[in-house]
Amino acid sequence: MIRQLQMALAFLTRLPAGRIDGTAKQIGRSARWFPVIGAVLGAVYAAAVALLSPLFSPLIVGVLIVAFDALLTGAMHFDGLADTADGLGAGRTRDDVLCIMRDHAIGSYGACALMLAIALKVATIGAVIGTATAIPALLLAPAHGRWSAVLSSALASYARPVADDTPKSVGSPARFIGYRELAIATMIMLPVALALRPRRGGAAFLTGAVVIAAWTWICHRKIGGVTGDTLGAGVELSECIVLAVFAMKWPA
Repeated sequence: MIRQLQMALAFLTRLPAGRIDGTAKQIGRSARWFPVIGAVLGAVYAAAVALLSPLFSPLIVGVLIVAFDALLTGAMHFDGLADTADGLGAGRTRDDVLCIMRDHAIGSYGACALMLAIALKVATIGAVIGTATAIPALLLAPAHGRWSAVLSSALASYARPVADDTPKSVGSPARFIGYRELAIATMIMLPVALALRPRRGGAAFLTGAVVIAAWTWICHRKIGGVTGDTLGAGVELSECIVLAVFAMKWPA
């Protein structure tokens, strides 16, 4: 368990996790702990909000939190979002989409997707700061985002062709994330969402799950499954959904 947590921490963040050398299969099996790592990131963001809110306006704090997120994760999910938007936006065939997603250059679709995602995250974080929903939102958004990657990986196959003799030490960990990892990750994620904020937490979890399931279906239709880029895009999509649900004006 401890080793799997270290693998998940090292894979998903730039936080110190010690020297961990794991195969793609071992990292895939550690996906059951992805929501925990997301909650750790959320705790960092919540602490940063507590420190920064007395000094800056909510929107400035929102910008700083998104910057911390990019720094602590190496912006890996933003990169996946941009690549996926370019691929799905410009590619006409499955091979076109996969080829474009391999290109590290950012096109117009990717740039627009990044700007919209960052703007939405800044706005929603700014909207919840100073309210009772701020800490639950900041904890649940990154946790649900990492859970969404487990959900997509379990529901769909890996889209890129993999040779039968490809060693398990290379390639994408998504190839080895299955329903067992999803079940454990869900048993961690759902009680936390309900405990922190039953109505909004439950609504955010359910809404995010439905949207990510639909996103996974779209990826399956377009490219035959998921890739690391589409999983990263799903993480950003999931986080935006959770934050938006918490920022909504709910009836009293």
